[in-house]
Formats: sequence, structure tokens, C-alpha cells
Amino acid sequence: MPRVPLPLPRGLRDRPVAQQVLLLQFGTVLLLVVTGILMASYDARRDSYSRATQRAVAVAETVADSPTLTTALSGDEPTTSLQPWTTEVRRDTDTDFVVVMALDRTRYTHTDPDQIGGKFVGDLGGAPDGEVFTQEYTGTLGPSVRAVVPVEDDGEVVALVSVGITVSDINRGLKRDVGIVLLCGALVLAAGLAGAWLLSRRLHRLTHGMGERELARMYEYYSAVLHSVREGLLLLDGEGRVQLVNDEARRLLALPEDVVGTRIEDLGLAPGLVAAARGRTAESDDLYLAGERMLVVSSAPARWDGRDVGAVVTLRDHTELRSVTGELEVVRRLTESLRSQNHEAANRLHTVVSLIEMDRSHEAVEFATEELQVAQLLTDQVVGAVEDPIVAALLLGKSAEAAERGIELRIEGELPPGSGVASRDLVTVLGNLVDNAFDAVADVEPRQIEVRLTGEGDTLTVRVGDSGPGLDAAASARVLDRGWTTKAEPGTGRGLGLALVGQIARRHDGTVSVGRSHLGGAEFMVTLATEVDS
Repeated sequence: MPRVPLPLPRGLRDRPVAQQVLLLQFGTVLLLVVTGILMASYDARRDSYSRATQRAVAVAETVADSPTLTTALSGDEPTTSLQPWTTEVRRDTDTDFVVVMALDRTRYTHTDPDQIGGKFVGDLGGAPDGEVFTQEYTGTLGPSVRAVVPVEDDGEVVALVSVGITVSDINRGLKRDVGIVLLCGALVLAAGLAGAWLLSRRLHRLTHGMGERELARMYEYYSAVLHSVREGLLLLDGEGRVQLVNDEARRLLALPEDVVGTRIEDLGLAPGLVAAARGRTAESDDLYLAGERMLVVSSAPARWDGRDVGAVVTLRDHTELRSVTGELEVVRRLTESLRSQNHEAANRLHTVVSLIEMDRSHEAVEFATEELQVAQLLTDQVVGAVEDPIVAALLLGKSAEAAERGIELRIEGELPPGSGVASRDLVTVLGNLVDNAFDAVADVEPRQIEVRLTGEGDTLTVRVGDSGPGLDAAASARVLDRGWTTKAEPGTGRGLGLALVGQIARRHDGTVSVGRSHLGGAEFMVTLATEVDS
């Protein structure tokens, strides 16, 4: 169905849905990545300071527990032996200063030799009392993370050791960590944007580039149209699955509520109707039987931008009109029968007149008497077997038509009065079966048809056999399929004979079966329950 452009105001809401989703996903991914980078950076900074503090404490405790330090402190010049040693320790441990001091804060060592002998700058916390103290403080070397630990000798604090790492050194390592975080964030952002772009492209194809308002308005209008039209409407996708169905189609085809997504072959519909719906060419106004309903079905392939996207099937209820045309069909068949009888009577009358003109009146009287006896005998035979005048008239007409075609038509059995089956239904059954038999014996010899009527209890049985070629097993199975039919010929009302026979049989709780006739061809047997209200 072609897309109709809608005049909508400008703005984000009028952008294609795919573009809106792309922008939304871009913003979401960007927000998540930026938030992740900030959190990762904060976590990296916190970890860097924590690691620096732990390393300073570990180095300070190691120095404080060293025997070298205890020995140097007991001498007269601690600085002489401790300064080179602490310098080596500072280099090996990648720290910025290692300061050994007396309890009065006097420095024995320092990174800057000029600071030796001066007072240590910063807090000592509980270190003089034997505790480990850490802090971030700005000293002579600038802001640093430092640890102060006690030096004990026989359980007595005799000195203090302070180890520190400057903030600038910590920040250099932090920059490396943040750089890795930014690189990972950039990769995640690129992957997220690529995924959003691919999803946007697919969504653009699925929505045909339409905006959300346009989609909403199309859905609202289409839904209103689907549920308001009097015709049944069925939309199938390329694989024959039902995608849209309106209320009228549900009613006409007796579809379940959860029909959407079901293959049309799985809905138990007439094979002919299924074939029409799945057809690749447009079909218009074909008659099909669906349950007890006669439907006029039109189907057409659905295309979008040159692509085949499925099929559109429309359904109209033709049951009531078919009932009226059925009655007209009865009248037509009776008219044809009368025409055949009139044609035969005209031939006989011409023969009688010709014999009289030839001065053979005696032969004319004998011929007329003989023909009258044959006609009366046939009439008595049919009327005796069938007391329903309408059905009797049909059979008399069919007999005349058979005689006209050179076909031997035998009528046997008996149709009791008040059988409980409407004359119209019997005419439909007999007329269609006899017409099919006429077609079956058209090209064979001998041409024989037998009609047998039997009424026993609450069951009426109609058998019509012929001497034609018969039906093979595959054809027999198909002709008895529920609702099977060939296409109707436009304007003739034909092509649904066996379907109508099956419909009448089901309405009377009966059956239709196909077998082999003793004449050599096919035999159709229809059983009807006579107590069912027709």
C-alpha cells in the first residue's frame, strides 16, 4: 500500500523513527560512556592515592625495622651512615623522600641535604606513642602522601621514620591510568554508535522512513477502516501468515482470536480459497465455499517499492444471494427440461403431420399412440417413484434431456411423501449430480445413468451412478474435501455443484461419498437426515 505523505509540523517528533532512535541511542551511549569514564577516573585516582599510602607505610615500616637503622641511631653521627643508606632505599622503592628524625623532629636524613638538622614539617599523629600515622601534607617538597612510623628499641620509641610520595608523582601514574580508561571508553563509544547505526538502518527499512506521528496516524486510520468496512479483509505476509484481519473476516471464516501469525494453510479453510489467497496474480470475484457460507473472494499481491510483501484478500458474504440464485437455478433447470420436452414434442408432432400429409393416417395414429404410451409410462414411473411434483418435474425434464443427448437415464426406487427435505434442496442435489453424470458420459459408450432414491426411517438416500471413466483415489479424496470447488464461470452461477451438495448434506446431518458404480463409472451417494429442519 503506497505511503501518503502527511503535512506535519517540523520538529524532533516529525523526524523518521529510525533517526529518533539513532539520536536517542547516541545520547544514551554517550551519557553512559562519559559517566563510566568519570567513575573510572575517580576510582583510579582513589586507588592511586591508596596504593601510594600503602607503599609509603610499607617502606617506612621496613626502614624502621631495619637493624642498620638501630645501629646508626646508637652511634654519635647517625646522619653519616643513614643519609647514603636512605638515599639508596628511596631510589630502590621509587619514593620521593625517606626522613629519619629524632623524637624532637630533628632530621637525620633528607632528600635535600640542606634540610638535615632542621625540624620535620608536618604532623606526627600517634607515631611518638608507637602508632602508624598517614596523611596528605604540603611539606618542603610540596604536596605529598606520607607515612610516619615509630622506631622501637626494646619496646621503647627512640626515633621516627617518615616516607612520602609527592602528589605530582602520583598524578603522573594517574594520567597513565586515565588514558587507558579514555581509550577503552572511546572503543566502547565507537562500538555503541556502530551498533546504534546498524539498528537505525534496519529500523529505517522496517518503518520505510516514516515518523512516529505518521506511523501513529496510519495505524489509527487503518485500524478504523479495518473494523468499519463491511467486507472481510485479510492481509498475509510473503510466507502466507496472517498479519491483519478485521472483524468481518473473523466472522465469515470463523477465525480464532489468536489468528495473527498463523499460516493460512493451518486455518482449515477450503483448499481453493487458500490457493486464491496465496496466488501470485490478482483474482477478482471468485465464489468459494467456507463452511456454510458462500463467499465472493478477491485477492491481489501486495507490493512496496517493487518488493512482494504478501497478499490482500477481500471477502463478501454471498450466502443469501446464492440462496436466491439457487431458486432461480431450479427454475432454469425446469425451464430447460420443459424446453427439451417441447423440442421432443415438436419433433413428434412434425412426424405425425408429415405422415398425415403422406396419406398415412393409420401409421400416424399408431405412432402418436405409441409415443403417448411411452411418455405416459415414463410420467407414471417418475410420479409413482417421486410424489414431490417439483422433484418429479426435474426428473422428467432430465429424462427428456437425456433422451435428447442419446443417454439412457433410469430412475429407480421411491421417494416417500413428506420426506422432511425441502424440494429446493432435493432439486439442488439431484440436479447437480445428474448434470455431473451427463458430463461424465458425454464421450463414452454406452451412455448410461442410474438414479436410485431410497427412504428408510429417518434417512433419505440419493444415489447417482454413471458409465463414465470414474474417479481415481486422489480425485475422489479431493472432490470430497470440505469446501473443495473449481472456479466459477463468470455470470453462469456454475462451478460449485459438488460444494453445494456437500453443504446441503452437512445441513441435514448427512454425508457425501464417492464409490464405483455397477455401470462402470463413479457413483455419488448422498444421505440426508429427514428429521432435521431444513
